[in-house]
Amino acid sequence: MHDSQEPGSHPALRASDAERDRVEETLKHHYAAGRLDLAELETRVTATHTARTRDQLAALVRDLPPEPEPVPESPAPGPGPAHAIDSRLLVVLLCVSPPAALVYWLLSRRSAARRPAADDGAVPY
Repeated sequence: MHDSQEPGSHPALRASDAERDRVEETLKHHYAAGRLDLAELETRVTATHTARTRDQLAALVRDLPPEPEPVPESPAPGPGPAHAIDSRLLVVLLCVSPPAALVYWLLSRRSAARRPAADDGAVPY
């Protein structure tokens, strides 16, 4: 390959197994969204596994709309990232000492209730 060419710039390049897998996942997504029926999905997935070039793979999804990038979910209201660590610790305590887990859970809930919400827009006086 020449230095002036980008790896994906020539459609006649041979397709990799990873590229075939991505196209297959895309087809399954469009099937789940109702854009393909089962027979068409099976036909296109079979063609995906027999495709030799990137152009052949691109032809299998050319008539399907591109999917937008997934939007990261906004964090749930609550204590934040430390909450996941607290949950793991709580599980360990439940296994080792249930009474200690209960005390820890009660104290963490009490501490969370006392913390002011950062997003509420209220100005403390």
